[in-house]
Amino acid sequence: MTVEQGKKTFVLKGIGVSPGVVIGKVYRFDPLDAQVSFYKLNDESLIPHEVERFRNALKESTKQLVELQENLKKTKVTEPLYIIDVHVLVLSDKKFINRTIKYIRRLGVNAEWALRMTLDHYKQIFEGVEDVYISGRISDVQYVVQRVLRNLSGEKHETVWDVGYDGVVIVSHDLSPADTAQMKLDKIVGFATDSGGRTSHTAIVARSMELPAVVGLDNVTRFVRTGDDIIVDGTSGLVVVNPYPDMLKRYEEKKRHYDDAKDEYLKYARLPAETMDHYQIGIGSNIEFIEEIPSAITHGAEHIGLYRTEFLYIYRDDLPSEEDHFNNYRQVVDEKNLAWATIRTFDLGGDKFTKYQKKDKELNPQMGLRAIRFCLKEIEIFKTQLRAIWRVSALGRVKILFPMISGIEEIREAKRLLEETRRELLEEGVTIADRMEIGAMIEVPAAAVIADQLAQEVDYFSIGTNDLIQYTLAIDRSNERVTYLYEPLHPAVLRLIKTVVDQAHHANIRVAMCGEMAGDPLCCLILLGMQLDEMSMNHLAIPRIKRILQQSTLSESRELLMKAMSFNNALEVRAYVQNYMNERFPDEFQKKET
Repeated sequence: MTVEQGKKTFVLKGIGVSPGVVIGKVYRFDPLDAQVSFYKLNDESLIPHEVERFRNALKESTKQLVELQENLKKTKVTEPLYIIDVHVLVLSDKKFINRTIKYIRRLGVNAEWALRMTLDHYKQIFEGVEDVYISGRISDVQYVVQRVLRNLSGEKHETVWDVGYDGVVIVSHDLSPADTAQMKLDKIVGFATDSGGRTSHTAIVARSMELPAVVGLDNVTRFVRTGDDIIVDGTSGLVVVNPYPDMLKRYEEKKRHYDDAKDEYLKYARLPAETMDHYQIGIGSNIEFIEEIPSAITHGAEHIGLYRTEFLYIYRDDLPSEEDHFNNYRQVVDEKNLAWATIRTFDLGGDKFTKYQKKDKELNPQMGLRAIRFCLKEIEIFKTQLRAIWRVSALGRVKILFPMISGIEEIREAKRLLEETRRELLEEGVTIADRMEIGAMIEVPAAAVIADQLAQEVDYFSIGTNDLIQYTLAIDRSNERVTYLYEPLHPAVLRLIKTVVDQAHHANIRVAMCGEMAGDPLCCLILLGMQLDEMSMNHLAIPRIKRILQQSTLSESRELLMKAMSFNNALEVRAYVQNYMNERFPDEFQKKET
């Protein structure tokens, strides 16, 4: 790669959310940049023509998406196919269509402006929804609107399929799964976005695609044009636009080193995570799509430690049936290379089902009617999922996990409904497992405080650190102004986690961790010192975590933990742990280049 002379170099710092180093060319992706024209239809006789123009644009948009789907099916890229199905559903949604036509007829405006008003209506519905999975759905609607607008204007919709060069780095304000679904992945090598965080959906998608990504760059889109040279360092969170020759040379070397290290890590992937003094931790993978399973196994997952089931609800025009659940879960359970699968019951907020029942808008959905609270309110929806999980338990080892438990009464009621569905199925003559392990997700501080009592009710704990840290430190992790306070190594967080582990072991039950902290190499020995039984993470993190564990001892990790917990502030803990890991594993924790 040669760098064009005379271009200014920019170095931007963001959040590295998918590891690796890539060097490529910028493709500036602007999914919502179309100018929406506005004009009045002064003659009523023009209205039928405008409605027909809108319907034709819908048909053309659907045709394009179907063609895109066929192109994807010819490749190995299968994960985005369901997203295109969602877009096709939006294009055929009667409420979406009728609202737009209503604006054309009642207000006498052109189709473009009416469509924009429909989009504004949906934006208002989603306004204030903080749950990343739910709020992300407006991106699907925006994408569909953008495509229809382009077809209304007669403009050719340029996609990354049409880029004339390989090694493309997508640069955008934000990237939804809907956006990435339209891209030819064999040409894309990385992502860089203005917004996003470590646990945002953009980050999850980038990791599942195994493409380096840096998010939270604030204004990278201001500094780039399509065709610019760019470096994305997803490991250190740096993006370099138009690097000068010496910098380019250093990063080419760094990329070679990372690629070599990645191959080296994979040698450890299929080995057990056993320390040198023979303490073994089970290593699982967190997944959201069944398409992630093959890569999870390749990277060393021994089981599925967390299967998020929200997408069965979000990406459809209606509620999933029991058969929908069953057919999805059986594909996870049928995988013979996995010891078991942990299915978490859906973690959705009350805003999701406004189509089925009217709900008051919640000021803080993250702490509102969501997860187990919603499940226990919408019992029939909940029981549909429970029945499917019981049915699939006959096909392989399944564990069930209830999210956001905050008290004894919730876990007991969830267990009662689980038992009720078990009896119903047996009376119907359905074959199910004799028993199924029941777990409580510890992600609310209240649950950690009463862990000794909760441990009497379940077979295992799974610590969800993403929310546990957020709630413990009173930090909205989606608020960029306070993300600097989000600290897994905060003394309060460490104490809560240790309390949970100790109480679980005292009650002779196993304890796992399925939050992002489990896949953080810096936290690896701290968690080992707490003597977790299992850790589940994004599959890309597994080989590195296994290698560190295999080169460690339980005794040294316990000493590190004791020292770390002797400090009274997060800065001291992080500094000490960082220094220890740098010296203990110099090849793993190299100093970041400046």
